[in-house]
Amino acid sequence: MERSLFDLTGMVAIVTGASRGIGRAIAERMAQQGARVVVSSRKIEACQEVVDGISSRGGEAIAVACNIGRKPELQALVDATLQKWGRIDSLVCNAAINPYFGPAIDMPDEAFDKIMASNVKSNLWLAHMALPGMAAQGGGSVIIVSSIGGLRGSPVLGGYGISKAADMQLARNLAVEWGPRNIRANCIAPGLVRTDFARALWENPEIYRKRTRDTPLQRIGEPDEIAGAAVFLASRAGSFMTGQTIVIDGGIMAGPPMVGED
Repeated sequence: MERSLFDLTGMVAIVTGASRGIGRAIAERMAQQGARVVVSSRKIEACQEVVDGISSRGGEAIAVACNIGRKPELQALVDATLQKWGRIDSLVCNAAINPYFGPAIDMPDEAFDKIMASNVKSNLWLAHMALPGMAAQGGGSVIIVSSIGGLRGSPVLGGYGISKAADMQLARNLAVEWGPRNIRANCIAPGLVRTDFARALWENPEIYRKRTRDTPLQRIGEPDEIAGAAVFLASRAGSFMTGQTIVIDGGIMAGPPMVGED
């Protein structure tokens, strides 16, 4: 039979922030579709746990520790991938931080600088390290995990939202600059998902009640519900899509399911 449009056999994917949450789900699902996956985060032990799980299910993966805020470590991540498998077909920039929760007027300059450096500049660095090799081999895909925070204002997540809006523009710019070399760049913008990263939101009863009430599906998302979009964007199924942002939010950006009771 003809290969599935979603088959990633023979491809190599780097996934940052892949030891848990959305990044882990993406790494596992890409491996399930046949990709050889580089599982990366700051803690090598946590990465190896994901690798062991992938290997136990017949997939191929390696663990490479990397702090995305350190440029030499990003280069080492790319170098380790090329040394192991000789190519990079998909780059999934999932790792991000949010060290501040509250009104932007009270946000320390250091916190904002750290957010922008980790959530935007590191993605730019990593893309520029990987893209020349992708272009030389005939193409590839960059996938940036953004957030609906980049599409909405927030009284408590302003700095994070600004960084995620910048990621959407980064994807558009990469798409325009590298499209002639058959490289695609897109964002995925999840809504509230049940991850450790967002635990402070979904474990807060008031926030959880409001979000589920205002979301047409009336629940929050699960990491695996984001992973399929990454597989799509990395595969032949997404081969004509670039410069776009896929919103996966249970419908919250469409509007609340009803008007009335609080």
